[in-house]
Order: sequence, then structure tokens, then C-alpha cells
Amino acid sequence: MPAKFWKITPSKALIAVCLLASTSFALWNAMYPSWADPKNPEYVGWKLGIYAMNLDHLMEAMVGDSHRDKLVIGKTQVELTKKFGYVTSLDQAAPYYKYCYDNSYLRGQQVLFLRKSNWMAVMKDGHVSALILVKGC
Repeated sequence: MPAKFWKITPSKALIAVCLLASTSFALWNAMYPSWADPKNPEYVGWKLGIYAMNLDHLMEAMVGDSHRDKLVIGKTQVELTKKFGYVTSLDQAAPYYKYCYDNSYLRGQQVLFLRKSNWMAVMKDGHVSALILVKGC
């Protein structure tokens, strides 16, 4: 091959960077293909604010996310609605969640549910103070 072929030009460098980035993304997606996996590129992109993930799917991915509390702690109801699309009040929640709430130490405190999921946000002074997965009460 002629020596001119091996000369690094800006266009060759750009092509190499694009190939490396797309190959890395494809491998990442192949390693974590499930949308319920917190390492899935869609979920990570949603957390970074650069991807509009199906918000119902992210509720399942949050189960395995060790940093899920950072998504909600300190947020107001308006901020939760903006981040998760909508929240459900205790009055609108499924009977099972009402039962769990009524029979827990949280009775009397304001709570919201993220969408129609089993993620309960405990509110204190208008901000989320705790995130609880309501399961097996």
C-alpha cells in the first residue's frame, strides 16, 4: 500500500471515531438488551436526559438500579410529574397499595405512586423523602 494511504487525515480520524462509537454502542446494547436492565442503553440514556424511554418500562428497570433514590429524593410533585409523566395519588391507587399503606408505619403521611407502579414516594414538606417498593405487605 502506498504511504499516502496510511496518512491520518481529519476525515479518516472522524470515520474511525464514528466506527468506534457505533461498535461500542452496538456491543453495549448486545450485552444489556433487556429494557428492564438498569445497564440497558435506553435506561441509562433516560437517566441522563438524552433518550425518551417508554416510561412504563423504566419502572421495572428501577428495581435493579442501585442509584434509583437519586431519581426522586428531594423532588416536588411537579418535578416527579415532569420526570415520570404522571404520578398517582393514594386515592387513585390500586386497592392493594391502599391496603399496604393503611397497614404500614407510613399511615397518615402523604404519598404518591410513580405512574401506576408499585413505587411509592413518601412526601415530607412538599418533597420526596423516601422511595419505597411496595411489595409483599
